[in-house]
Parts: sequence; structure tokens; C-alpha cells
Amino acid sequence: MSRIVVVEDDADIAEVVSHHLRKANYHTEVITTGNEVLSRLLHMLPDLVILDLMLPGMNGIEVCRAIRNEKRISSIPIIMLTAKINESDRIIGLEIGADDYVTKPFSPKELVARVGAVLRRVNGIKESTQSLQFASLVIDTDRHQVTLDGQDVRLTGKEFLLLKYFIENQDRVLSRDVLLSNVWGYRYTGGTRTVDVHIRHLREKLPVLASALVTIKQFGYKLVKPASPNV
Repeated sequence: MSRIVVVEDDADIAEVVSHHLRKANYHTEVITTGNEVLSRLLHMLPDLVILDLMLPGMNGIEVCRAIRNEKRISSIPIIMLTAKINESDRIIGLEIGADDYVTKPFSPKELVARVGAVLRRVNGIKESTQSLQFASLVIDTDRHQVTLDGQDVRLTGKEFLLLKYFIENQDRVLSRDVLLSNVWGYRYTGGTRTVDVHIRHLREKLPVLASALVTIKQFGYKLVKPASPNV
């Protein structure tokens, strides 16, 4: 049974979310303030976090950033909840490492479906024993670990999945819609801008991709194979 932490200060919303998750056979824990999230997550090591943006104490953005900076829990998937609908708010959440973004009011059934989609992707990684390589970049899919020139590189869960998908589909032109469908795992309603945000993060964290991950204007991206094994 997957463990889901719901970080939400509104008791009614927290109960609705928890109720639907329990019906879907998930175990849930509720945290009501941002300040206690990090210590609780380090103790529980959950499978996924549903994180409200507006929290007493540390807000959701600060909590998300803190999670991504803590090595033991940095790869835990995060779905953010917010009453804000401004695109810039959504992009900020994605830029600091949120895997998904759900705007209030939301359908509890859709939220549960998104939780399932994220966990299926994560479990797919855990079940794999394959190692992938691109130039000096190596992905250990069993350990969910990425190294560049032998040095560990910390990626979010969605960045890891996106990188893995590109390496598995080298030299193929991939549209943003295809990436959303096959990496995010469902018909994402937040717009294709999220793909561009994650691509930018991969290029920043993995300089080997700066020229290899080619933008196809007004369409998508293509990962170009290195010219030789030593590139």
C-alpha cells in the first residue's frame, strides 16, 4: 500500500482528499503546517506528497524547495495544490521541482488518477534493472541515480523520467504533446510550458545536453546521439 502525505491546512479539503485516496487503497497521513513537513517526511519516507501552496509557517514553495534540497527525500514525487490560477505561479512550482500542479477547485477523482499516474511511473523505474548511457551520462534505473563524468547529479522524479525517455528515444523528434502523454502519463491540462521548464532544468544540470538536446521550433525536441562513444 503506497503511503501518501497530504499537506493541507484546510481540514475539510484534507479529509476529502484523504477519503478518496483511502478508497483507492492508499495509506494517508495529513500534515497541517509547512514547518513540520521536512522532519515528518524524513521519518515516514512516503511514496508521494500532495502539497498545498498556501500553508501557515513555510509556504508550499518553500517546502517544495526544502524537500528537493534534502538528499534522503529529494526524489519523492510532489503534486502541488493551489487556489491560484496565474501561470507564473504554476511555473514557479514546476521550476523548483513539483511533478504536477492541480488548481482548486479540483475533482478528487482526477487528483487520485494523477497520483496513480505518477506512482506507476516511479514504480516502473524501481522495477527496472537497466542502466542507460549517453556520452559521459549514466542512468542507473534500479537506484534512480544519475551520474555525469562519475559525479552524482540530483534530478527530480519528473526530470529523471524525462531524461530516461529521451535516451531511450535518441534521434527521434518528440513533440511536446508526446512527451506530456508518455512521461507525465496522462493528458496534462496545464499546458505544454511545463515541458520547456523541465528541458531547461535538464540542460542546466547536465551540460552534456546543452547542444545534444535540440529544440525543434514550434514542435518539440530531439536528443542527438553523440558522434562517438568518447564524446
